[in-house]
Amino acid sequence: MRGLLEAPSPAVEPLYGVMRYHLGWADRDLRPVSAPAGKRVRPLFCLLSCQAVGGDWQRAVPLAAGLELIHNFSLIHDDIEDMSAVRHHRPTVWAEWGVPQAINTGDAMFALARVAVHRLAAAGVPAEVVLAVLQRLEETSLALCRGQYLDMAFESQPEVSLDSYMEMIEGKTAALLACAAETGALVGGGLAGPHAAFHSFGRDLGLAFQIVDDILGIWGDPAVTGKPAADDIRSRKKSFPILYAMEVQASHGESQLRSLLAQPALSDADVAAAIRAIERAGGRERAHALAHEHTARALATLEEAVAPSPAREALCDLALMLAGREH
Repeated sequence: MRGLLEAPSPAVEPLYGVMRYHLGWADRDLRPVSAPAGKRVRPLFCLLSCQAVGGDWQRAVPLAAGLELIHNFSLIHDDIEDMSAVRHHRPTVWAEWGVPQAINTGDAMFALARVAVHRLAAAGVPAEVVLAVLQRLEETSLALCRGQYLDMAFESQPEVSLDSYMEMIEGKTAALLACAAETGALVGGGLAGPHAAFHSFGRDLGLAFQIVDDILGIWGDPAVTGKPAADDIRSRKKSFPILYAMEVQASHGESQLRSLLAQPALSDADVAAAIRAIERAGGRERAHALAHEHTARALATLEEAVAPSPAREALCDLALMLAGREH
């Protein structure tokens, strides 16, 4: 992927430098550096899925790079839309270089993702498979936009159902993991391979991944997550534990949590009261259970789709690690 981020001329070197900064490869002066830059989950799923169906993972490297670039283009734009000024303990692109340049940087990453995927042909992947992969990537990019639209729309909606929430995270989070697993399987096993099962595997794992993220957004350790304690409460995010607790309270004619989160400002005591209300309503317990259900379903799908192999076992281990992560 580093080769894709080499500027074609000195005039546009800063653009490519900002992309490298976002990925953790450069500091604020755009000098090379090593910094935390995410988990690289999607490339791993892609490469392991390719190998799990009997393919050569090295042929899928251009695709893995493209998936990571799509993920990061979406993060740059999400940071603008969410007005998030910090990511991985560093200023976000828009906070450092302004919104217009951040938008352009994200757009450039999206374009480079397609450039990367087209290199599959040079790696020996059949043209019909490359076309199928590109189609999945386009569909997934649109799903990301739909999910982000819903996430932003929820901010101004007083009530959001759990069904609507699940639709949102299916686009915002699960779609790209499903795409990573499916397209990796396409490169490794072709159009006749079990790529549809890998899509289901990735989808369920993506749903579990986001629900675990919601748990960490309330109960995660700030020293581990890098985010303030109970950040989702303070930002009034409509996450699964919160929405579940609201529905349970409403079914009993109660509205304590809704009233707390409707206040213009939340004190530390208000945040603590909100957390207790969520826990009493079973929001934390139900979130853990649902994440476990989706993880178990994902693993069962994978085990039915392909024979045991080191790659399949690595996918299972990765899935369990994500489901039990603390950041």
